[in-house]
Amino acid sequence: MFKKVLIANRGEIALRIIRAARELGIKTVVAHSEADAQSLPVLLADEAICVGPPPSGQSYLNIPNILSAAIVSGADAIHPGYGFLAENAQFAEMCADHGITFIGPTPENMRALGDKATARRVAREAGVPIVPGTDALQSVEEALEAAAEIGYPVILKASAGGGGRGMRVVHTAEDLERAVQQAQEEARAAFGNPEVYLEKYIEEPKHVEVQVLGDGQDVIHLWERDCSIQRRHQKLLEEAPSILPEAVRKGLVESAVRLAKHVGYTSAGTLEFLVDREGNYYFIEMNTRIQVEHPVTEMVTGVDLVKEQFLIAAGEKLRFKQEEIPLVGHSIEVRVNAEDPDHNFRPAIGTVETLLWPGGPGVRVDSHLFAGYKIPPHYDSLLGKIIVWAETREAAITRMQRALAETVIDGPGLKTTIPFHQKVLDNAFFRRGAVYTNFVARRMSE
Repeated sequence: MFKKVLIANRGEIALRIIRAARELGIKTVVAHSEADAQSLPVLLADEAICVGPPPSGQSYLNIPNILSAAIVSGADAIHPGYGFLAENAQFAEMCADHGITFIGPTPENMRALGDKATARRVAREAGVPIVPGTDALQSVEEALEAAAEIGYPVILKASAGGGGRGMRVVHTAEDLERAVQQAQEEARAAFGNPEVYLEKYIEEPKHVEVQVLGDGQDVIHLWERDCSIQRRHQKLLEEAPSILPEAVRKGLVESAVRLAKHVGYTSAGTLEFLVDREGNYYFIEMNTRIQVEHPVTEMVTGVDLVKEQFLIAAGEKLRFKQEEIPLVGHSIEVRVNAEDPDHNFRPAIGTVETLLWPGGPGVRVDSHLFAGYKIPPHYDSLLGKIIVWAETREAAITRMQRALAETVIDGPGLKTTIPFHQKVLDNAFFRRGAVYTNFVARRMSE
């Protein structure tokens, strides 16, 4: 096992990695920006090294500085968390060049599956259903021709993207040329790669993802999660398992394992699917990293996914057979963001003066907040995640309502998405499982 791991990330995921490493007896060093010098992961790690000023391009995305921090601190491994450099194949290769283990999939895995357009080709090879669409577009003319063949509406997506950036839904040929240009520019600005591709836009699908673990030879699934509660393609609430017929669930997880095995996948990964009202499912992309929403899977299976990442990266084979992975009860996670849901979710940061997280049976909190913490304006708005588990979905909803009612996060100018989540949980459509990706726009606006 590794002696020391450098954590190339911040916030709640950095703290989550510290906790897993501690339980495995691994020393931790956090690479941080100047803005995060007094953050909880920095205060709790065994060591901390500043790698640059607040902008992420000069700190958390600064590969030379992060590698230098690992070398200077004597770290023999780097855990990238999610976001930032987590799916950067070149960074993983540079780690290997310096004798440092990258805790995550191989560069080959990332190149095969991290790029959405490439992943579609790989899925076709593996016999996994995909949404009708194109590879990376070479011209507007190609887009027009493909859209005419597929049928409107269509959706443009950034090949290297995520988080809703570079996405455009297009309903007519007249709007397509402008949408292609806008999507390309947004993709270039967000990811440094202007490539976009086109898919048939499936109206009112469920967004379901399958968690997998692989050791390069064998792959197992840890069932699936529903991530349909989204706003502008950003996930807000997740639950496991999803509300699906058993036959659809079986097909989904088997397809996910088949695709991951096809590329000899290593580490934790998530395969995302759209499921239409008829129960047809389509692979859309793979996230070759740990996910923000991984705790709901941990709650229903009892598997510590971050620990498994460490063990696999250290050369161990999978510790579980597929039949040993249970699916027990129901778990729900809400993302608590520093945003004002009453004013179009605009950022509403400040200093945390009063903080009370919930507790009690079946409640887990993953957060880096503490009273007195000044939320920096340079990064995403995630303050923490509240996760609950109960025997049934109905009981989990009730438990989450109780947990949110206990939570207090207060300070000058500070607003959170907790009131929004309380409205979701109280919504009759949500409670009966009528949840689709347009739920927020359609049901919450009403």
